[in-house]
Amino acid sequence: MREALFYEKKEQNLTACRLCPKLCTIREDKSGFCRVRENRKGTLYAANYGKVTSYGMDPIEKKPLYHFYPGSYILSFGTMGCNLRCGFCQNWSIAHGDPDTADVTPEQAVNMARRQIADGYPNVGIAYTYSEPFMWYEFVLDTARLAGKAGLKNVLVTNGYVNETPLREILPYIDAMNIDIKGFTEDYYRKSCVGRLEPVLRTIEIAYAQRCHVELTNLLVTGLNDSSEEIEKLVDWIVSLDREIPLHFSRYFPNFEMDLPATPLETLRRAGDIARKKLSYVYIGNARELGAQDTYCPECGEKLISRTGYNIRTNGLDGERCRNCGRRISIVG
Repeated sequence: MREALFYEKKEQNLTACRLCPKLCTIREDKSGFCRVRENRKGTLYAANYGKVTSYGMDPIEKKPLYHFYPGSYILSFGTMGCNLRCGFCQNWSIAHGDPDTADVTPEQAVNMARRQIADGYPNVGIAYTYSEPFMWYEFVLDTARLAGKAGLKNVLVTNGYVNETPLREILPYIDAMNIDIKGFTEDYYRKSCVGRLEPVLRTIEIAYAQRCHVELTNLLVTGLNDSSEEIEKLVDWIVSLDREIPLHFSRYFPNFEMDLPATPLETLRRAGDIARKKLSYVYIGNARELGAQDTYCPECGEKLISRTGYNIRTNGLDGERCRNCGRRISIVG
């Protein structure tokens, strides 16, 4: 339990949370939409500070981050709570349930990551993932500061639904983000995620402008956000920032409150074809059958990184350049 950042005290012991675009006004003894920011006698608390639901060593590609220290591992932590409610949520049991937790301090998290390195893992740092990391903002901020001082990298796997002021405060400590664009219409966000698109786009723009390594994921849900028109608009928007930003399309499977059929492979193939016309790096996840996880040079077509599951080979790279033609590739590490 820790007093929350980014809130205002109001009359009659009300609190106004300013962490995310929900802008919840919270009555005494109640919590916000996320269920983890609680008003106790007019003070807002982060009730999930240091409350870990899941942790483990993961391949960095699992985040997914394909252009950030490829082939490495990262110590990953998750908590409970979320400020969206996506009907297809894959981690609903911790995002919207009441899972068991273990208490971890920022110092313990950093020491765990350092021990993994000492034990021989190619661990680059700490990922805040599994659930929405901005929902335990205070813990992530405290841990990221310590991790950075210890020479560790910090990674957020996030829905990007955060206000600008807290985002700008934490970004100097964050090395990479995979940001999930749920869809590319306000209608889809409102109906399927109980949120808005615009704040997510702003988060991406700010993170990119601050030179944080950014990769994007778009889960294609059958019949809801998978039209060619919507995919083209998403791709054009990414191109307006930088065609070098990696885009990961991901296959939806029925989960939580949604029982639509799994995304057809042909839909994913079509999305990949559309995106590759304008973007340099396009991948398809949750569909190994399509073989769309390798990295190719946008200039000469040489295979740079081969991925078979989490077996990674970077034979086509010479540092950050294509070994065949010398083109600089957008790879960190």
